[in-house]
Amino acid sequence: MLVGAAVGILTGIGLTLLVRAPLRPDAAIALVLGGPSIAGLVLVFVSSRRWVTALGAALLAMAVGWFGTLAAIQVVSGA
Repeated sequence: MLVGAAVGILTGIGLTLLVRAPLRPDAAIALVLGGPSIAGLVLVFVSSRRWVTALGAALLAMAVGWFGTLAAIQVVSGA
């Protein structure tokens, strides 16, 4: 899960630098938390192997790290 959170932080920073299109905050939160969380939960629930469960947990942690990064960017930028 630590690796997933680190990947989420790096993903948040990378996509923030790449995407310059205006996006509503509620849509950004839904995209950042919804996408990886749903994929991670599906993997955890339907997994029959340990590595698939670990991948699902990493995706869940990635969503939290990504959201934390976007929140920190908003706080620092004063928005």
